[in-house]
Amino acid sequence: MLAGGLIAGFAAGLLAALLHFAFVQDLILLGEQYESGALVHFETSGAAPAATGHDHAAGEAAGSHVHGAADPGAESALQRNALTVLFTALIYAAYGILLVAGFAVAEQFGRTVSPGEGLLWGLAGFAAFQLAPAMGLPPELPGSVAADLGARQMWWLATVVATGGGLALLGYGRTALSAALGGALLAAPHVVGAPQLDQFYGVAPPELAATFAGRVLGVGFVVWAALGWLAGRLWSSASA
Repeated sequence: MLAGGLIAGFAAGLLAALLHFAFVQDLILLGEQYESGALVHFETSGAAPAATGHDHAAGEAAGSHVHGAADPGAESALQRNALTVLFTALIYAAYGILLVAGFAVAEQFGRTVSPGEGLLWGLAGFAAFQLAPAMGLPPELPGSVAADLGARQMWWLATVVATGGGLALLGYGRTALSAALGGALLAAPHVVGAPQLDQFYGVAPPELAATFAGRVLGVGFVVWAALGWLAGRLWSSASA
């Protein structure tokens, strides 16, 4: 189980890093130029609040990108890219282990996990870890601002747990009550609502931020699908 999860996770992580470099990294680098003031999208007559930086919750970084510290120019491009590949592979290796652990639990209840069902598990993982949280906390481009980091982390974690539980009840529940509970769990985090700012004062262009969020979610969809299919294939092969 551990070997299958690690192999599938590292393979998916390498795919995620490749897609990150192809579709996401240029937007991050451009956003950092707006964040540092090297580029200015627009100027306002009023003074912005003092804190204009942004923090990334652990889940947001896991589902989206790993970028440099406050001064990205201080590190070499090679070091930065190597760390991106390393941490992306480690993150998806952890996701792979979680997936195969779920496969083991499902088989205890008489469910056989095939590559096709593994694909569905991967898409459910994407929904739980990225899509549902992004409905309240979209992936943040450097130069964006967000609410308190601790509050965002708590909401992200609650959303992941609630979405995963809701999808499990809808997928494997056999009664109307389980379906109703599953739907309630899916809706609960969004009824409560994610932490939000009282006002917006980021320096990154909103058009750039929207493109970034869309690409991060698109990459996540592809990688989670690949992770689920590969983990399911390795699991079914080992079971056979």
